[in-house]
Amino acid sequence: MNDYINAIRKYATFSGRARRREYWMFTLVNIVFAVLTFGIDIALLATVGIGGLNLLYSVALLLPAVAVSVRRLHDTGRSGWWILIAFVPVAGIVLLVFLCQDSQAGSNHYGPNPKETPEPSSGDLAALQRS
Repeated sequence: MNDYINAIRKYATFSGRARRREYWMFTLVNIVFAVLTFGIDIALLATVGIGGLNLLYSVALLLPAVAVSVRRLHDTGRSGWWILIAFVPVAGIVLLVFLCQDSQAGSNHYGPNPKETPEPSSGDLAALQRS
């Protein structure tokens, strides 16, 4: 869940790199919420005759989803423009392979490897906030 929240905090940040865990946890939680909002829409449509919660959720999270995908591509050493291959029928499988690949070792053109950069613990955050 933390990876999902961190990806949303970086709402429209297309620079940098995203680990596989960050990308796939964001995607998993996003799918769960999309299914939940769709179910709520179906229930509301059947009882009240209105819906749209799923559409609202999808539009609100479109930019963070694209941004985390671009950062994930950066982590594999590819340009974010590779995301456009998803619009080509069948060739979208290539994008899936890129998103599943391991991080490029060391720093690359897009920044340092997030696996090698230690994430601050809660104690470290408290110490940083005090200084």
